[in-house]
Amino acid sequence: MTKGAANSWADHAVFWHVYPLGFTGAEPRAIAGHVGHRLNRLEAWIDYLAELGCTALQLGPIFASETHGYDTIDHLRVDPRLGDDADFDRLVGSLRRRGLQLVLDGVFNHVGRSFPRFADVAVHGEASPYARWFRRDHKNPHEFAVFEGHSSLVAFNHDEPQVGEYVADVMDHWLARGVDGFRLDAAYAVPPRFWQPVLARLRAKHPRAWFVGEVIHGDYSAIVAESGLDSVTQYELWKAIWSALNDTNLFELAWAFTRHDQFVERFLPMTFVGNHDVTRIASKLRDVRHLPHALVVLFTVAGAPSIYAGDEQAFRGVKEARAGGDDAIRPAFPETPAGLMQEGWPVYRLHQDLIRLRREHAWLSRARIEVGHKANEALSYTCRLGDERLSVVLNIGAAPFKLGKPVRAILSSAGAQLEAAAVEPNGWLIYDPR
Repeated sequence: MTKGAANSWADHAVFWHVYPLGFTGAEPRAIAGHVGHRLNRLEAWIDYLAELGCTALQLGPIFASETHGYDTIDHLRVDPRLGDDADFDRLVGSLRRRGLQLVLDGVFNHVGRSFPRFADVAVHGEASPYARWFRRDHKNPHEFAVFEGHSSLVAFNHDEPQVGEYVADVMDHWLARGVDGFRLDAAYAVPPRFWQPVLARLRAKHPRAWFVGEVIHGDYSAIVAESGLDSVTQYELWKAIWSALNDTNLFELAWAFTRHDQFVERFLPMTFVGNHDVTRIASKLRDVRHLPHALVVLFTVAGAPSIYAGDEQAFRGVKEARAGGDDAIRPAFPETPAGLMQEGWPVYRLHQDLIRLRREHAWLSRARIEVGHKANEALSYTCRLGDERLSVVLNIGAAPFKLGKPVRAILSSAGAQLEAAAVEPNGWLIYDPR
């Protein structure tokens, strides 16, 4: 049995991923004594994400922090720029009424320097009861380790049992208040063995909870096996999708499918073409005509797909390696969907069509991939599970790609329910091969 097999809601989930501090236009820092109540702005978007076809809201960090949300100072308090406990409970209730799940961002690799336990260590040193909670820099034991060179992000010592107990207490608190799971930030930086006792304790009380680790690199399957996580983020597939389309090299995508199948045998990967940490897919692709091809892959291959809010409207934004370099990919949204630009709605409707196809073929979440025709400019593959089959043809060339025989399209760039003997230039086709 693969990881997550007991979590039926996650097996058929489609996530809408929001970075709440940016989405709601929160201030760069909290204002003392002021509560922003911005979480309430999300309620105007619940119908929007449900009509898109999503079944779960994936929220970026909402806990009290110093600036961007990943420098946490209180894991048990809603960031006052976003609101308070009442605002959170109201959001949970609204999601429940629509039958939607909620996943929060758990930042447990590091904290902000104002985190009270670290502040105590900074004052009292080894005399602090939390002296072992934070990892020392292996090159300079007089300094504390930080996350990837960011001096404001102090790393936990995950070998300290009290840290594990604290993390479990935090997640238990929010799971008891209606959360359905956690995305574990920077899980690749945490020893996988740390998660086993933490998750075992949580599963005993919350058997339906789902846990996905942010893993950018490394042996995904080994990390899942050692940690007990249900899933990890599938960055390998993300990279292969845009890179293969940009380089006119669909061999790369075919190779990524082989790797993806190996992961699916062991767990349910979280798949995506965009998130709050990367350049938006509409900007990443050199030819925007290939945006539908990226989406077709996302919604036909196995996994738990996550849509970064705004990508379904073809938002653009480039991540830059500088202070404020995330601003373009984490913009404030209009107060309601009515404020969106008209140009984005065709991409929204394509998302709807593809998500509807996926929900009508729910087995796709665990499907395996058989690659057929393989060339730089054209790729055909069949998703299969048991007796179920669905075939896909991607053509990113300037000439039509001729099929071996006419097929009847379920969805295509030329329209639905059409008999096709070829796929148009820069076109795509989804059909039942039986």
